[in-house]
Amino acid sequence: MEILGALTSVYLVTANLPEDSAIRRNFDFVNLTDRREVDSIPRAAWEFVVNQVKMAREVAGRDEDVALFYGATSYLLPTLAAKLSSKTIVVLPRADVPLDLKLRWQERVPRFVAWFFASLVAVLERTCYRIADAVVAYSPGMADELGLRRYEHKLYTSGARYVDTDEFHPKTPYDERRTLVGYLGRIERNKGVEELAEAAKLLSTDVDFLFAGDGRMLDWLESEMEEEVEEGAVDLRGWVDHEDVPDVLSEMKLLVMPSEPTEGLPTVILEALACGTPVYASPVSGVPDVVKEGETGWLMHDRSPHMIAGEIGQILDEDLEEVSDRARKLAVEEYSFDAAVERYRRILTQL
Repeated sequence: MEILGALTSVYLVTANLPEDSAIRRNFDFVNLTDRREVDSIPRAAWEFVVNQVKMAREVAGRDEDVALFYGATSYLLPTLAAKLSSKTIVVLPRADVPLDLKLRWQERVPRFVAWFFASLVAVLERTCYRIADAVVAYSPGMADELGLRRYEHKLYTSGARYVDTDEFHPKTPYDERRTLVGYLGRIERNKGVEELAEAAKLLSTDVDFLFAGDGRMLDWLESEMEEEVEEGAVDLRGWVDHEDVPDVLSEMKLLVMPSEPTEGLPTVILEALACGTPVYASPVSGVPDVVKEGETGWLMHDRSPHMIAGEIGQILDEDLEEVSDRARKLAVEEYSFDAAVERYRRILTQL
């Protein structure tokens, strides 16, 4: 919203907009519902359809020339409504939604059921891509992993978001940081939290580990790490307010992100780089486009706990101050607000 708002007037059609969101103060919007995520798949499917009908009505009644579906890549009814009202349609995926849904649903229902519903979402998504006038990926790597190259004639691969490089900067000089390795994000299975917990137990006694975040597996993690927390080797920070994230990232020598291939380009990685914190992450989607091996971080090609722990030890033996400097430079030069605005200016001009 901030990037597009710097280029043109923007009106947001959304659902479940948090009460404390800055969007409520800074932009025009309509919030279709305040219902939160539900665990029942039939109920979730029903609300998915209802929200689409509401959104289709709203989109059809707007005067804007461009309808940009950010993350709502499977919202077929609003996409059709935009098409019938002669709007230019832009679809901007945030991640591999069908895979993410399948992995989450198969924890609660038989695998076949999870696969079936995720496949339906994938069909809707591909239909929306075909209807769209433009498909925007965060980076070339993300376009490859999501199979978007089939839309090459209308594909843009430079749509990454930005990081506030004034707010996110090295709060603690890199050479003054203690040997702390950390994870910041949702405490969920598809984020590799189970593997990371085991790896934390295998680290050298002079390396501490920080888990920061909240999620469905937080209780499990607290139980699993109880002994390490008591010994002071592991710090469970819990939820971190956004204004405190730069301080947390600036504590770390290394951010570790062993995600499964459901990501797009995690914001926390850009934020870490802006804080001069090297990143060790799974090479999923757009990650290799910013985590450059040996330059701004390292790529994780084996998510087994022993390999993660061993690689962390090897990385900490490297000359990380230079890596820290290059990470900060990349964030400032390519992912600052001004750089993002210029990228989207070029994209919108070509539509």
